[in-house]
Amino acid sequence: MKVRGESQAKRVSLLSYALRVGAILLAAILGWLVYEWLTWPDVPSLASENPKSTAFIERYRTRASADPSLPALQWQWADYAEISVHVKRAAVVAEDIEFFSHSGFSRAEIAAAVREAFKEREAPRGASTITQQTAKNLWLSPSRNLLRKVKEAILTRQLERWLTKQRILEIYLNVAEFGPGIFGVETAARHYFGIPAGELDQREAALLAASLPRPATWNPGSDSPYYLAYAEEIARRMDMADFLWKYVMSPETAQ
Repeated sequence: MKVRGESQAKRVSLLSYALRVGAILLAAILGWLVYEWLTWPDVPSLASENPKSTAFIERYRTRASADPSLPALQWQWADYAEISVHVKRAAVVAEDIEFFSHSGFSRAEIAAAVREAFKEREAPRGASTITQQTAKNLWLSPSRNLLRKVKEAILTRQLERWLTKQRILEIYLNVAEFGPGIFGVETAARHYFGIPAGELDQREAALLAASLPRPATWNPGSDSPYYLAYAEEIARRMDMADFLWKYVMSPETAQ
């Protein structure tokens, strides 16, 4: 009887402990949800208001303040109509050829990433669309943890719901990094070519688009043969993607 009583007491103690742990975890989850709700970005406001800063800009600003050897941050906004049509075409063919036809996520890219991961037995690559990259640049971090990817997915859906395709592309081109401390296509155009973004030709646009995957080392100030070859490839893709002209130029078809 004594052994049975001790066994029952242990079970009660373990149950009580499990309940306490469960209550703590539930409270932590609820607290996190409340925090996320209170600090969640106001996505609809971006339909008419330009962002005052971005997570990536602030991240670079912090790094630059701690490391004087880094170039000073530069950022200048350009409205959609002030950006060369060649830059818009170059960004889409380089980063997300399905941009004007998907709702935030590219099924073809996701499937390709999964096939590649299965073949290489590694975690899937990003397969990020322009909308996903915009969400990440505006509000998130470069990390690839699951929680960040979930937030990115929700914010991507919200961007696609509240903003037109042209507006998403406008924001993307204005917050993307084109070199150390060089944020936005207007800044990049003036820094590398000495002209405003609206005057960029196809070659210059391809050079800027080629810098998007790795702006720290691939930018118009670099003589990397791989970077230059990639820029030439982007220019070739632009010549083949004639259908993009109507999307990047017409507000009606870009929605």
